[in-house]
Amino acid sequence: MDNNGLASYFRFSSVDWNSMGAATWETVWMTLISIIVVAILGALLGLLLFETSGSSSWGARILNWIVAAFVNIFRSIPFIILIVLLLPATQAIMGTIIGPKAALPSLIISAAPFYARLVEIAFHEIDHGVIEAAQSMGATRTQIITKVLLPESMPALVSGITVTSISLIGYTAMAGAIGAGGLGNLAYLDGFQANNNAVTLVATVIIVLIVFICQIVGDVLVKQIDKR
Repeated sequence: MDNNGLASYFRFSSVDWNSMGAATWETVWMTLISIIVVAILGALLGLLLFETSGSSSWGARILNWIVAAFVNIFRSIPFIILIVLLLPATQAIMGTIIGPKAALPSLIISAAPFYARLVEIAFHEIDHGVIEAAQSMGATRTQIITKVLLPESMPALVSGITVTSISLIGYTAMAGAIGAGGLGNLAYLDGFQANNNAVTLVATVIIVLIVFICQIVGDVLVKQIDKR
């Protein structure tokens, strides 16, 4: 394809850069809010899975089964289907089923179980001797969690949240296809449906750049935290 053919295929003059900037901010906003909630909720779920695994208490076993079932079920449902399933709950919680705000419940519920498993794995990879040493010195369970589990697993936790953030960016694009706003919505409505390939290309490039930034920031943080 020659330059004239490319120019006709990608009509960059037809890109509304104000709309592109607004869509970019919506994607970043959805990702940031979601990842903050996912980091908290996923860490709690992962901690529950770790603390109740292998326990001799029937109560702990039942709790482990319930949490594991929640994590496995929602981790298995494809995101585009989960959005549809959660529409009634989204309407009840957020008061709307369109726009960036409406995408948050689906984004959080889809990503939190995934991150919970990463948190559980990170805790299990800690040298058990370190935990036993803390217990022998009289540390309480809360102290073990805050002084041993979290600090020792922090590089893996940050790496996990980086991977989860990148997945969430992809989820926001899928959510945009059904009216959640952001770059996915712009690429679908103003790009694909309007046969404007330039909008689709620019939106894709911006999403890729956001992913690269997330990965770089995550890698830098892991290097700063990991003292091994």
